[in-house]
Amino acid sequence: MTKITKFSAKNLMSEAGVDPDTWNRIPSPEIVEKTVREIEKRGIKVIIAADGEEALALLKTIIPPGAEVMNGSSTTLIEIGYEDYISGGKSGWKPVHLAITAENDDRKRAELRRKSVAADYFLSSANAIASTGEIIACDASGSRVGAWPFAAGHLILVVGINKIVPSLDEGLNRVRQYAYRLENVRAMKVYGTPSMIGKCVILANEKNEGRSMLILVRESLGY
Repeated sequence: MTKITKFSAKNLMSEAGVDPDTWNRIPSPEIVEKTVREIEKRGIKVIIAADGEEALALLKTIIPPGAEVMNGSSTTLIEIGYEDYISGGKSGWKPVHLAITAENDDRKRAELRRKSVAADYFLSSANAIASTGEIIACDASGSRVGAWPFAAGHLILVVGINKIVPSLDEGLNRVRQYAYRLENVRAMKVYGTPSMIGKCVILANEKNEGRSMLILVRESLGY
């Protein structure tokens, strides 16, 4: 079952002034199937999960014991229970994020963060998926998207079907009109500073077979 937190979209929509009827709809099964076909044409493997619980179970089977694992900040990963799982010390993986937060020296911590995008397995979500196959994510600093193009050994994206839109242009509109506004409200509450659309990545094609994978979840998750 999805874990709803105070920073989940449903609890920030009113304050963010977003339109969920436009940007947070559940698409038809036919649109989901078309989207999967288009993504896989681009060299990205897609696995369908019924819900967040199944998505987390898939991650546990996909990532091998002892693997070096890093994740970008993600409401979706929180909602499927991934952050609770990884912080509990029972995963059998090597969580890079824990090494970063344990480092007290600012310079060393920054260096660890920079290197973390090259982890064996990098987990993230996305802000939009075009039914034409492109996957879009934006971030203020780039720490959440820096691993996408090349650095990470394996890229695993966990995304709810609520983020499917008809086209790449509509995906970028979803970032501006929905995801950014929600993230800006969250950033003000958590950090006391506004967010921004600083760095964007469009995963349009993957030439390295087996590197990129999308776990597409049949429910509403994240921003």
